[in-house]
Formats: sequence, C-alpha cells, structure tokens
Amino acid sequence: MDDRRRFLHGMAALAAAGTRAGRRVDAADSGPLAEDDGAMPLIDTHVHLWDLHRLRLPWIEPGSPLDRDHLPEDYATAAQGLGVARAVYMEVDIDPARHVAEAEYVIDLCRRRVGPLVAAVVGGRPADEGFPAYLDRFRDRPEVKGVRQVLHGPATPPGTCTAPEFVRGIRLLGERGLSFDLCMRPGELRDAARLVDACPGTSFILDHCGNPSVQAADLSAWREDLSRIAERPNLACKVSGIVASAAPGWRAEDLTPVVDHVLVRFGPDRVVFGGDWPVCTRAATLRQWVEALRAIVDGRGEAERRALFHDNALRVYRLEV
Repeated sequence: MDDRRRFLHGMAALAAAGTRAGRRVDAADSGPLAEDDGAMPLIDTHVHLWDLHRLRLPWIEPGSPLDRDHLPEDYATAAQGLGVARAVYMEVDIDPARHVAEAEYVIDLCRRRVGPLVAAVVGGRPADEGFPAYLDRFRDRPEVKGVRQVLHGPATPPGTCTAPEFVRGIRLLGERGLSFDLCMRPGELRDAARLVDACPGTSFILDHCGNPSVQAADLSAWREDLSRIAERPNLACKVSGIVASAAPGWRAEDLTPVVDHVLVRFGPDRVVFGGDWPVCTRAATLRQWVEALRAIVDGRGEAERRALFHDNALRVYRLEV
C-alpha cells in the first residue's frame, strides 16, 4: 500500500473516531462498545509506529505479535471511537545509525497530518560527541518536541544517565527548547532524580509511571522513589505503559494503586496520558487500556480528568492550541 492510500485509509478510520467508546475495563471482555457523544478529546502522547521495510527494530523477537508493520492506519483502527484528537510519536529504540531516517519518516507523517500525528519525540544519544550536530538537523522542524534514549536496555548499565557527557547533552536539549523522555528501570529512579537536578533548564517526562510492574508483590521501593522524584518541578509523569505488565485477565483495579500514587504525587498539572500502542497489546488493546484508565479516574473532577487526557499534553509537549 503506497503512502497516499495509507493516508486515505487512516483518515477514513479516524473520521469514525470522534466520539468516546462506552466502558470496558476487563481484558477478557471483547464485546462491542457503545458510543458516547459527550467524551472529552484525548491527546495520546505515546504512539509507536514502524514500517519494517524502512526500519528494523532489533529488540523485537522474530515471529512475535509485534514483528510486523504498525502503520498510521493500524493506529487509526486501534483508536477508533476513543476520541483521539492529536497524537505524539515516540521513538522506537532502533539502531542509532538509523535515527535520522526514523526522524525524517515521522516528521513527514506529521507535516502531512497523517491521522492525528502532530509532533514527535525522536531517538538520540545525548552522550555522543555528534549530538549537537544531530540536533542541528531539527532547528527548523517544529514537529520535533524532544528526544528519548531508552535507558533500560543491556547497553545502558545503571548510572548511564548520570555520566558527565550524558548530562551535558541533556542540558543542551533545554538550551534548544527540547524535552527529554525518561524511560528506565524502576530501580534507577534515583539516578533519574540526579539527572533532573543537574539539568534545571530542561523539561523531562517520566515514561510509564517509572516502569513498575503492576504484578509486583511489593511496590514500596517504587512508591518511595517515585514520591521523591516527583518533587522536581521540571518533571512531568506519563500515565502509560503499565498495562503491558498486567497478568492475563487483568482488571482496572489491578492498575489503580500505581495510577493513584502517580496522580497524588505529581498532582493534576504534571501528568499526561500515553497509549503506548502497540506495545500495550502485549496485555491489552488500546481501547481496553483507555477505558480502564477512564474508569480509574472517573471519581475525579472533570477539570482534573481533562488535564490528564488532554490539556496538560498541550503544555508538556508544546503543541499548538
């Protein structure tokens, strides 16, 4: 399918996606969802896309469910009925030699308004000597809002983000008006706090609530470290990713302790929603994750819910109103 046909297919699916689907909060429930015309719009700040004819992802296991193309029209189908108004692309941890190709691919999608994509967080290596020149490529690319390097892989031992050369690169992001997404092992949140403290001029987003497992018997260490890092005013937290660690047959209440702790510690103004599609499909459809989170926060006020699902993302990722 060529790019134009992909675009038209994706837009057709999105045309039907302007209203919120009715509740389904259990992973085992696969019944149809009723539409709700009163839904508030949603900004998805964590969408992965990959075309394996363009880019190869070394972390994907051959033959696994993720080992296929995941394109804009596929996301449009997954998001249908959820009220997704805008979306932010999140880099997919490819070989650094292909970072420029990845960035150019997604910038093109954003510029052509393929589906709801309006902005991107691109891959990068802040500690590399060539990082400033790499950022120079995006000086006139307003679609690029920030950079991420996944910090939980085998090539990134504990302490990677506190190295002087890494800190230098992150400070440069702040000077360029770009943010950094933190994606790391939950046991290294104190390293993240040191990095944030060393870079007060840079804005940070902590992905996936700091990556706790919702199946963990004891979340006390994560709770303590999350509470400490939340004290940093230049850090927001992304409520995303946690459903991927849920057990088969999970329910919304399995996710509630993590979500509630994040919302309390970061407050209503420093949290954003992220779908983490298609990685979330290891345990849930995008719809199941969204509806579970909606159920968890249903008792909170409309302004707080709107901030989580929409308004905060405008500020955190500097999206056009």
